[in-house]
Amino acid sequence: MNKEHIKLLSYIKRSDYRANILKTMEKEMQFPSQIAKKVNLRINQTSTLLKGLKEKELVECINEEEKMGRFYKLTKKGKEIVKEL
Repeated sequence: MNKEHIKLLSYIKRSDYRANILKTMEKEMQFPSQIAKKVNLRINQTSTLLKGLKEKELVECINEEEKMGRFYKLTKKGKEIVKEL
C-alpha cells in the first residue's frame, strides 16, 4: 500500500458519509438523488460530497454535459478503496 492510497483511505474513513456514499455506489451507477436517499442526506450535501470524491478521482460523472440526470460511478481507484471499508 503506497502513501497516496493510505491518504485516500484516511480521507474516506474520516467521514461516515463519504464511506457510505462509496459503499452505496459499489454495484451500480446512480443519480445523486438516489445516493442521497440511500445515505439519508439532503441532495445538496450529497452533491458537495460527490464533488470532493470526484476531485480525489474516486467517482466520476459519466454524462457531465447533462444539467439534470447526471450518473455517477466508482472509478477503479474508488473500487479499490471500497474493498477496504
